[in-house]
Amino acid sequence: MERQDPLPPEVQAALDLAPCGLLRTGPFGVIESVNLTFCRWVDHEREQLIGRKLADLLTVGGRIFHQTHLAPLMQMQGSVSEVKLEFVRRDGQVIPMVLNGRRHEAGGRVFSELAIFVARDRDKYERELLHARRRLEALVNEEKARQEEAHHLAQIAEQMVGIVSHDLRNPLQTIQMGALLLSRGEPTPHQLNVLGRITRAGERAQRLIADLLDFTQARLGKGIAVHPRAIDLHAIVADVIDELVQAFPGRRLLHEQEGEGACTLDPDRLAQLVGNLVSNAMAYGDPAAQVTVRSVLTGTQCRVAVHNTGAPIPPDTQAALFQPMVRGVVGGASRSVGLGLFIVSEIAKAHGGQVVVHSTQAEGTIFVASFPRHGARANAGASPDS
Repeated sequence: MERQDPLPPEVQAALDLAPCGLLRTGPFGVIESVNLTFCRWVDHEREQLIGRKLADLLTVGGRIFHQTHLAPLMQMQGSVSEVKLEFVRRDGQVIPMVLNGRRHEAGGRVFSELAIFVARDRDKYERELLHARRRLEALVNEEKARQEEAHHLAQIAEQMVGIVSHDLRNPLQTIQMGALLLSRGEPTPHQLNVLGRITRAGERAQRLIADLLDFTQARLGKGIAVHPRAIDLHAIVADVIDELVQAFPGRRLLHEQEGEGACTLDPDRLAQLVGNLVSNAMAYGDPAAQVTVRSVLTGTQCRVAVHNTGAPIPPDTQAALFQPMVRGVVGGASRSVGLGLFIVSEIAKAHGGQVVVHSTQAEGTIFVASFPRHGARANAGASPDS
């Protein structure tokens, strides 16, 4: 094997004192010259390294990388920089190093000149970074698992609310029927008073159960069921208001109408929507002031608006007003669980419409539910009576 002529002593001494490893390899990766710095790092004498292949000093993984990547890359582009390799000392200790190399020809020979640096700090940083990344991934996976579990538990809770609410209807109907039958006899005034309280409590519980069932249907992805048909908007709203006048004695409730003709809506859900909006206005509005319900028919839309005066809804509350368990004004009806406006919004969505609110001290509070006049279609949700 042809070797390079020895360097002048002063040049070799300067190279030996360099703070990095300096090597020259032939076309097959055989070491032709090496400085003492590199010899000390790998714990070999210079004579022990001359004539050996550079790959023999690498770990198994380093040898594979040298053969499959480093050597072909040097041949194709003529140089490499900041290539990390792991060298093995004579005692078996592994030292991470970074290699810079250049391939060139001189005197008809092809050889490579290499500069190698110990990279313990860089290796430590990379390992810590890799460890931190793996830990972060583990934390992300744990958080994702917790969120999935929480979502699963929330679904179970909502399903349980729906099941319990559904099952409560039968005993509640029995109580209401019993109160009705007792009232048909000859009860005393005191008994009539008690039966009246039982009946009113049963009606409130029935409404609450209906709201809970609608809530679970909407939250479990089925949506509130609607069965639209051609109706007279004004007539349906007027009938609901006649019933609500009896439910809120002593309060003023006015119905205004605009436009004529039929629209396509679910009459029962429309009555529920109007009832919830009026109940909300009665609960949070000025008890001495009038509540106005306005039903409007235009060429393509129908609207129902409910207006009341009183303390305005805070702007930061308005943004979340149609979410479940949110009340408009602190100090309002304490018996409400905050589902009424959520259900109003879901009924509007089921008809392809929406509900908006505008509330100021000067103008009062107005909720407007708007729907396509003839665009509603029955959805796939379960029947409200199922």
